Amino acid sequence: MPVPVATRAVPFFDYQAFYTRQAEMFDRAMKGVLTRGAFILQQEVRDFEAALADYLGVRHAIGVANCTDALIIGLRVAGIGPGDEVIFPSHTFVASPSSIHWVGARPIPVDMGEDGLIDPSAIEAAITPKTKAVMPVSLNGRTCKFDAIQEVCDRHGLVIVEDSAQALGSRFQGKAAGTFGAIGTFSFYPAKILGCFGDGGAIVTDDDDLAHQARLYRDHGRDEATGQVVQWGLNSRLDNLQAAVLLAQFEHYPETIARRREIASMYHEGLGGLPQLKLPPAPGADPDHFDTYQNYELCADRRTELASHLREQGIGTLIQWGGKACHQHEALGLPSSPLPRTEEFFQRCLMLPVNLFVTNDDVAYVIDHIRGFYDN
Repeated sequence: MPVPVATRAVPFFDYQAFYTRQAEMFDRAMKGVLTRGAFILQQEVRDFEAALADYLGVRHAIGVANCTDALIIGLRVAGIGPGDEVIFPSHTFVASPSSIHWVGARPIPVDMGEDGLIDPSAIEAAITPKTKAVMPVSLNGRTCKFDAIQEVCDRHGLVIVEDSAQALGSRFQGKAAGTFGAIGTFSFYPAKILGCFGDGGAIVTDDDDLAHQARLYRDHGRDEATGQVVQWGLNSRLDNLQAAVLLAQFEHYPETIARRREIASMYHEGLGGLPQLKLPPAPGADPDHFDTYQNYELCADRRTELASHLREQGIGTLIQWGGKACHQHEALGLPSSPLPRTEEFFQRCLMLPVNLFVTNDDVAYVIDHIRGFYDN
């Protein structure tokens, strides 16, 4: 029997449209940088850092080359190094434990809770005399349950370094992701809600001394005031061209989040009755959480078959990180004790398209074909 021809294309993320549909805005922003020859740590970087700090309600935002560097620098300035253990959720991108490894510490993976984020009780169970820090990861635009995490960390004297790469604008109990720990970090990879045309990242903190140390680390150990090298450092500066691209979009960031929440509401309404799916919480379903829906990730029966069916209909989906949790990458040599919730999750997880280039008709098309798959 012939496969029906797809009647439309709904890519998971349209990288070309990211530029072409906003080309006038981006060209204007980049031309300002190019015509001035202002490429490294110039006004656009300072303006973006100030706008980001104000948005999050923190004293300092420091632009860096990418979020992995942000995590490495954040761990270093927080005093994490050789001999230390850092607890992190195995449900994350490899950059999280990689940053722990590259400061000389040992990454300790733990299980996720029912919400898909790090389980505070799993943190408690993994603490040893060598534990120095916890790296909660706020995923898919949802902030971790930091009240419980903070209580555990305070009781054991542990530092919190947040991986909030996917959570800019997300809040828990009114407080923004990235602002709970000593250090918070963000990614501006192109497919993020706020993305640039390459890699980019930021460190945020309320601690003046940690901010000063982070600025030294990102620029070869050079002191901004004197220009003198005062310590060993890295080359991890957010370049001015990317800062201009981010700053141009940031003006409209609240509207961008509102649109993603609208799409999530449509998915929830259209798919909520299917017993074969476990959906993320709908916008407003939990008063403690304000979710930004960096991704719309659900759990699905017959996940692989569903993804194949949607692909035949021109619908792009994604099984994040190759369908493996961090502890399942044998080459990393991480502790390999079973993490049942995480392992079950990766058998069923699937992401649907949710971005500014998805129309209401596109969402309805995706919903119709998911329902049709299970009806048949």
